[in-house]
Amino acid sequence: MPDIPVKVNLVKKRLPLIKVLMDARQNVLTLLPEIATRQPIVAGRTIAPWFMLMDPQTIRSLFIEKLDIYPKSDVTKNLLRPAIGKSIFIVEGEEWRWQRRAAAPVFNLRNVKNLSPLMTDAAQRCVERIKECNTRAIDMNEEMVRTTFEIIADVTFSDENGFDRAAVHKALNDYMEHAGKISLFDFFNLPEWVPRPNRIISRSAMLAVHAMADNVITARQKSGASAPPDLLDLLLDGEDPETKRSMNKVELRDNLLAFITAGHETTALALSWALYLLAFDPKVQAKVQAEVRAVIGTGPATRDHIDELVYTRQVIDETLRLYPPAPIVSRTAQQDDEICGRKIKKGQTVVIPIYCLHRHKLLWDNPDAFDPDRFNGKTKIDRFSYIPFIDGPRICIGASFALHEAVIILATLANNFTFHAIEGKVPRPEMVLTMRPAGGVWLKAEPRD
Repeated sequence: MPDIPVKVNLVKKRLPLIKVLMDARQNVLTLLPEIATRQPIVAGRTIAPWFMLMDPQTIRSLFIEKLDIYPKSDVTKNLLRPAIGKSIFIVEGEEWRWQRRAAAPVFNLRNVKNLSPLMTDAAQRCVERIKECNTRAIDMNEEMVRTTFEIIADVTFSDENGFDRAAVHKALNDYMEHAGKISLFDFFNLPEWVPRPNRIISRSAMLAVHAMADNVITARQKSGASAPPDLLDLLLDGEDPETKRSMNKVELRDNLLAFITAGHETTALALSWALYLLAFDPKVQAKVQAEVRAVIGTGPATRDHIDELVYTRQVIDETLRLYPPAPIVSRTAQQDDEICGRKIKKGQTVVIPIYCLHRHKLLWDNPDAFDPDRFNGKTKIDRFSYIPFIDGPRICIGASFALHEAVIILATLANNFTFHAIEGKVPRPEMVLTMRPAGGVWLKAEPRD
């Protein structure tokens, strides 16, 4: 068995433009330069100049003090706008601020805990499905996507018969598969009104999903809240405490679809990679299993166990370091600036390669190794050297929901199975908006007593 888990082969020499364009369509992670794991900032040019930033304090400045100077890049917005165009994931400035204030209470710890029984139920259903496979090889990535989608659908539209979950899941996934790959037109900075073929393919399905969500929102406004209230109810009741503004139907729909997409995709990926890592390192898996059995006995994990599952949470944290769901984020300068001694001109792109930041040789000891003890609290970790959910005001609004869900599911699975790697079946990190395990995470699940 190798000493380190699977990683991206970073670029060590300058690539010709045609190679860059071809590789970007397949897996943009393969374009990340190895030098980005050894320097605070790297400058380069593909067609336009770009800068890669790995200095934690400067990243802090961009995410906090210079938030309005460095909004999300146009490429990122253009990729996501057709699906979730007026959500807090896309909008900027005052439009973002009031939406964030209105939606923030939805994801407070009390609401997350109130929704956690749905997480426990879905985790237990997942266990039953795996048991039916009789220890045959299982694609755990597919299982995690199914499980986390069940949860997000339950907490979003708890009682809507008019919401075709399978159709929504397929449409969102197809859109991300096609639209999530950067178009060559984006590289050449062609205006957005120039059609991108990969985004046209799934547009009709997304329009159908929009119509379906609009109908559900209208029906809920007429029928009133469910009991207990779900995510839709909480957003319908949401109000910006400063402006007293509430979301209209388009804003509600776009935010709900954004939460559905991000709310299951990122957690499913974290769990898929975590299970791969447990199979990769049986000692860590045994330690997780011992903790889980001591804390919860033989049953499923619940919200009452979260705080005691300390090592299980460390495994999740280390997984997010090695395989951050959003491995690359980019910002577009709105004015001339200077960062790390480099002059940045208005309109230029600053890329934060989180994958490289999390494996930076000056920030982490043995950065490519799988070591959950990094997060045992004994070693101080710079806040902005570890940003799986970004940070600052635009930190992922559902971070606590995702972590809560991930611990419950991983603990429940570890309590029921020992996972074994399958020779020749190693997932490959690939970026399609998020860091997916290309080829799946194929494991054998041996039932535990």
